[in-house]
Amino acid sequence: MAPGQYSANPVEHTLQPIVTGATVIGMKYAGGVMIACDTMCCYGNSKKYPNICRMKKVGQYALLGASGELSDFQYIGKMLDELDNDDFLEEDGHSMSPQEYSSYIGRVMYNRRSKFNPLYNQFVVVGKKEDQAPMLSFVDHQGTAFQEDFIATGFGMHLAMPILRSEWKADLSLEDAKKLAVKCLQVCFYRDCRAYNKIQIGTCDGTSVNIGEPFAIDHFWGHKDFIEKRHQIVDTAVSDTW
Repeated sequence: MAPGQYSANPVEHTLQPIVTGATVIGMKYAGGVMIACDTMCCYGNSKKYPNICRMKKVGQYALLGASGELSDFQYIGKMLDELDNDDFLEEDGHSMSPQEYSSYIGRVMYNRRSKFNPLYNQFVVVGKKEDQAPMLSFVDHQGTAFQEDFIATGFGMHLAMPILRSEWKADLSLEDAKKLAVKCLQVCFYRDCRAYNKIQIGTCDGTSVNIGEPFAIDHFWGHKDFIEKRHQIVDTAVSDTW
């Protein structure tokens, strides 16, 4: 018997995300498109799972990056695998494009939002099919979807987007795009308590989809403003102030 249907138990929906990932950076570069994110998933504010890949290859030409609830990302990943299998079984010699996968994800997210049971994620969907133009789109838990040249999710909307607006160019090489993504994630690591210094970079160039091995980014905590004591407690008795 389904909960809420002829039973005393109410329908139970997820009210807030539990195990979450932080910022995902996406940007186009000359000849392709890329995603970068860290490998941390937090249990609340506890950095509990430091080696989680928050990217997934979708079909032959697309790559999905997720911030937000990990289990919801895994759920939609299984849906995309089923969609990819159905596409393969058609045996028509064609594969779904990144735009089609992005549209599908947007409709799923809007459908779940309309049922008041959303998937608590912000997705970056990127891809490039053969000689077509690279595609980068953003989809959130309400089904809001749009395409851009660069995007950041989570706290990166506030910390990384100003850097991307200032330094991104359409003719960026892959190496320059990687350096820019690392710079954005460094800032997020300094300022976002749920960010991490081990990151992964995934690329789509029209012929292949690659998810790179995790690597550690440089960081420095000896800045004067970081170590200056501004609110030092003075050991005085309460009676001294009477």
